[in-house]
Amino acid sequence: MKLILTREVPGLGGAGDVVTVKDGYGRNFLLARGSAIMWTKGGEGQIDGIKRARTAREIRDLDHAKEIKTKLEKANIIVKVKVGATGSMFGSVTDKAIVAAIRAATTETVDRHKIKMDKHIKKVGKYTVKIALESQVVANVPINVVADK
Repeated sequence: MKLILTREVPGLGGAGDVVTVKDGYGRNFLLARGSAIMWTKGGEGQIDGIKRARTAREIRDLDHAKEIKTKLEKANIIVKVKVGATGSMFGSVTDKAIVAAIRAATTETVDRHKIKMDKHIKKVGKYTVKIALESQVVANVPINVVADK
């Protein structure tokens, strides 16, 4: 099955790339999640538009990503979690909770798929989370997990 990727798919390609994948993967994963569109001869015109937008974003985003990196690394990001009477957390800190805390602290929007955690955060305390803003720019963001009262 021939598809045109509409966003970056790790291990497969970037936005605007034409890829050939197995039918099930293309239909059930890439098309279902909106990561690709069917390839057609008319779709070739869309590829140029997608690639132009991608290159414009990359040039603009590299400097912007460095600015965001310094802003995130200096920010005081607090994630409030519910804890029980014994002090143990209910569940763990999710990437969505981290994105919400970053947005509240810095007004920056970070893609939750770019957040890399070594382990799930299951205890109150201070942690460092890696966020891949660009392929060359990785921010080590300090996160403070506190009990919500």
